[in-house]
Order: sequence, then C-alpha cells, then structure tokens
Amino acid sequence: MEKREAESGEAHLTFPARREKASAAFGHHTIDVREVAFDIDGVVADTMALFVTLARERFHLNFLTKDHLTCYDLHLCVPAARDVVDELICLTLDDEHTPLIPAMPDAVEVLTELARCGPLRFVTARIWPESMVAWLERNLPEVPRERIQVIATGDPDAKLEVLQRMNVRYFLEDRLETCHMLAKDGIQPLLFDQPWNRQWSPFPRIVAWRQFRDLIALPHGREP
Repeated sequence: MEKREAESGEAHLTFPARREKASAAFGHHTIDVREVAFDIDGVVADTMALFVTLARERFHLNFLTKDHLTCYDLHLCVPAARDVVDELICLTLDDEHTPLIPAMPDAVEVLTELARCGPLRFVTARIWPESMVAWLERNLPEVPRERIQVIATGDPDAKLEVLQRMNVRYFLEDRLETCHMLAKDGIQPLLFDQPWNRQWSPFPRIVAWRQFRDLIALPHGREP
C-alpha cells in the first residue's frame, strides 16, 4: 500500500468485509491477462508487514499487527505519536528497507506464470520507481527484466491517466478510494483484501493470489 508522508485521509468506519468470491461476482466472465495491471505495495509486496516489524523493533510497539491498520491514513489507526508514524513510513519505503519487504503469498508464482504470456505492468503511487523495479526483479527471478514494466505516478489519483494510456481494463488495487476513482472512468477495479479496505464496496474482492489466478484467461499461445 503506497503510504506517503504528504497524504492525509479521513477515518473510515469499518464494517465486516464483503468477502464474496470474485469469481461469483464475475459470473462466467474471465480476465484477459493482456488487459490487467497491478498496484505493488499492499498487493504484490506485503509492505505493511515490514511496517509492523519495524514498529515492534524500533519503537517497541509489540502489540501492533496488520489487523490494527484499519485505515489508509496510518496516523488515524496506529496508536503512536505522529512523528513516530512518520518515521516508520519513511523507514518502510526507503531504499534500505524496501528490499526487506516480503512478497504476498503466491504472488511470485502467479506473476511468473502470467509473465510467460506477456509483460507484467505495474503502476505505483511511489514517487520513484527504481527501488520497486529492483524489488520486483529480485522477487521474480524467472521473469525476464524486459517483461517487468513499472510506472511511478507519485500520486494515487494520477493512476487513472496512466492506466487509460496503457489500455488497461482491470487493475488490482488495495486502496478503496482509488478503486472508486477508476470505476467512474470505466476501469474495473479488483480490490485486494487488506484490513484498511474492509468496509463494504461494490468491487470484486480478491482475498488471495490463487483466487485472482482463477479469474485469468491465458491465450492459447505464449509470446516468445
């Protein structure tokens, strides 16, 4: 989940997650792998797992788990001073600690399979793409580098224009506000389940990468 110090947000009321299977929401419809793109933080990279680890190690917030992160603005849900949260965000996203972020379960296996059919396209709200390009190349060793495409927008609201230029129809995203924005302009969001997005939404909710893989239709032939 992209967290930037400059971002602010309102607290969200938290409702029980709407966890219906995305496959049921789509009916018999499947997704062409060539029409999908991915957010990185909170979707491919378990960024907030590192945030929690650093909070425990650096500031002795030993009680903290990802389930406490119930809103996108971490200042509203982490019971610590604002400067502590700011420092944790900076540490989590800096070049030293980004390599330590674990991948989401099964993300590597699914993305490696999808890459055999074409490039993997990632759109992140991080300001600079280099650290995430390196992270993806390290975590996807079987994917040729030329098949990993990363665009950093610096702002979640800038993702729409980028995705439209790329002719993307489906976007796997964890930030609910971004999902609403994309849906208004014809891009189908797939909401990757996280504690900070568990209020009700109309979007298909993806609770695991294997579930996402079940929605994908691969072309009969593989690209060379």
